[in-house]
Amino acid sequence: MNNLTEDKIEQLSINFLKELGYSYIHGPDIAHDGNSPERSSYEEIILTSRLRQTLARINPTIPADSREEAIKEMQRISSPEVIANNESFHRILTEGIKVSYQKEGHQRGDLVWLVDFNNPENNEFLVINQYTIVENAHNKRPDIILFVNGIPLVVMELKNPTNESATLKSAYQQLDTYKKNHSRPFHL
Repeated sequence: MNNLTEDKIEQLSINFLKELGYSYIHGPDIAHDGNSPERSSYEEIILTSRLRQTLARINPTIPADSREEAIKEMQRISSPEVIANNESFHRILTEGIKVSYQKEGHQRGDLVWLVDFNNPENNEFLVINQYTIVENAHNKRPDIILFVNGIPLVVMELKNPTNESATLKSAYQQLDTYKKNHSRPFHL
């Protein structure tokens, strides 16, 4: 067990998630300066292109401009309080985002769903490791982030169990530092 490293734990975690149906991407590959960019900068956290594609699939009757407005509304969640942001995001995640649009000359109201809870196979599940995030001049790279439909929902900080200083408390403190310096991954 002495040859167990944090990197090996990361790879084991990724392999386990792949077995559960997650697709895997190495974070640096999709960075703005990576081999297959999906982000315009390290400040961009949401994988917007993936979100657009999924929203079109799970909300096919909603016009594209209304789906775009839903994405903007989600991105506008901004409070100095992390808990308020999380509550707002949870509400739109579980209740949908209200939109209105013209259909056959009439104003129509509807909901844009970020996740298809009725048909989970319509969603995209993605595990990304070493995903660099820059916010407020702070640069962090969580070990693993789980994305659903291009939205970061779970941040994992791994520790080497053979390192006596790598405790549950130190992992919690590191996540707490992320939360304080990088509020967006915890509410977008």
